[in-house]
Amino acid sequence: MYTSISEEEKLGHPYYQIMELKKEELKGELNSWSRLKLIDWLSWNDRNGVYRDEDSIDELGNVLGKKEAIEIMSRQILENQ
Repeated sequence: MYTSISEEEKLGHPYYQIMELKKEELKGELNSWSRLKLIDWLSWNDRNGVYRDEDSIDELGNVLGKKEAIEIMSRQILENQ
């Protein structure tokens, strides 16, 4: 069952907070994240995506690198602002 989240809850959750950053702030913040944290956010944001190592190896034959994860995450966030 889906329950909506309040604006206050969104602002307190780090995964929602990152989506409020401007392009340059976002770039700096994402560069400070680990590859695994980026993959965790991508998996949270896009449940149908293939980001986790095991799934990525099975479907694509490789793992998602940090640089590519930053590019995908930036695109997903900036396209929705």
